[in-house]
Amino acid sequence: MPKIAILDDYANVSLDMANWGSLPDGYEPVVFKDNLVEVGALAERLADFEIVCAMRERTPFPGEVFAKLPNLKLFITSGMRNASVDFAAARAQGVTCCGTSGSGWGTSEHAWGLIHACARYAPHDDRMMREGKWQTRMGVELHGKTLGLLGLGRLGGHVAKVAPAFGMNIVAWSQNLTAERCAEVGAELVDKDELFRRSDFISIHVVLSDRSRGLIGARELALMKSTASLINTSRGPIVDQAALIEALTTGQIRGAATDVYDIEPLPVDHPYRSLENLIMTPHVGYVTEEGYRTFYSQMVEDIQAWHDGAPLRVIK
Repeated sequence: MPKIAILDDYANVSLDMANWGSLPDGYEPVVFKDNLVEVGALAERLADFEIVCAMRERTPFPGEVFAKLPNLKLFITSGMRNASVDFAAARAQGVTCCGTSGSGWGTSEHAWGLIHACARYAPHDDRMMREGKWQTRMGVELHGKTLGLLGLGRLGGHVAKVAPAFGMNIVAWSQNLTAERCAEVGAELVDKDELFRRSDFISIHVVLSDRSRGLIGARELALMKSTASLINTSRGPIVDQAALIEALTTGQIRGAATDVYDIEPLPVDHPYRSLENLIMTPHVGYVTEEGYRTFYSQMVEDIQAWHDGAPLRVIK
């Protein structure tokens, strides 16, 4: 019976998040907690597996990996899209590709956590308290400040709906954003430069694509107020890494918070780790118990449906 590879389970929780034992006898899940991305090593690891369960955009699966996995029959990703996977190549190899839904709330909630952390220096204050110190910095209130939303889709919309509770103004921009969509959530549609000039906090909620890669660079950061903060819970490459390091090092902007990186997991010697005015979390925006129960439970459903000959949530 098929062996199941569960990849990139960093916290080793996948087997507790779903009833894997409900699968037919002989289905054997094997958990991998590390992130293995080298093509040859990955293909060697997965050579005997007929089913792969991947967490969205952790392990890349280019076409050359699928070409080295003749035994693979079913590939499942969390979510219904995964920019790190060549689904066309998988299908060309006869692999059925399926996905899952998600909770839909974790990332937008985390964005607000990072906005608050930037405003009130919460991580810094925690460190100071553990060192025996007391008040060392002064935060700012959100009331009366302007929140700039780079992208106003589902996640950006969730973030926008919270802002009025803090008395914040909202401006928004993305390439295809309309005034009608802004009106739905009480945001003002502005052009890109105006968003960077006016915002006290900018939160990124666009999908990584060819046109959004490097969307925020030195020019955009130079437009920001010196008192402003940038929050990224979307994807690392949307922000030019070198430009952000320079802006934070020189004090060009007050601070930033990021949950996403060009390379993940973040290398231990990465310069981000030494920036006092950068708040970092390890890509946990969608990492919640509710989200993981949805991901892994639906992976089990996908496997059962494939076993029954009627695949669910097929990615075409």
